[in-house]
Amino acid sequence: MTRDDFEACVEEALSNLPEEIAALMDNIHVAVADRPTADELRRARVGNDHMLLGLYSGVPLDRRGRHYGNVLPDRVTIYQKNLEAAYPPAKLVEGIRRTVLHEVGHHFGLSDARLRQLGY
Repeated sequence: MTRDDFEACVEEALSNLPEEIAALMDNIHVAVADRPTADELRRARVGNDHMLLGLYSGVPLDRRGRHYGNVLPDRVTIYQKNLEAAYPPAKLVEGIRRTVLHEVGHHFGLSDARLRQLGY
């Protein structure tokens, strides 16, 4: 899949969020990269036996206090090459959608365990 096509899938996943969820997203930037850096893998505490598909970096909405402000946007990074390796072509668009929703869930303060319970 080309980068433009992949980014279009990410944008579609974001645009299909329920309006009440999308309206609550605040100070967040979503980007696509080929693969995570060594530093990102360390921060995510991902072992060699797992492939990182996406990464959320920032302060979740439920942890922002009244003094939150004047900070760089939270960041969601979706890793194209890892997703392409993890999903067959017929399932890739769904894999992208699930990964985007998983990382957006972290923006709202949901843990990995809770996101797995929800199917993401």
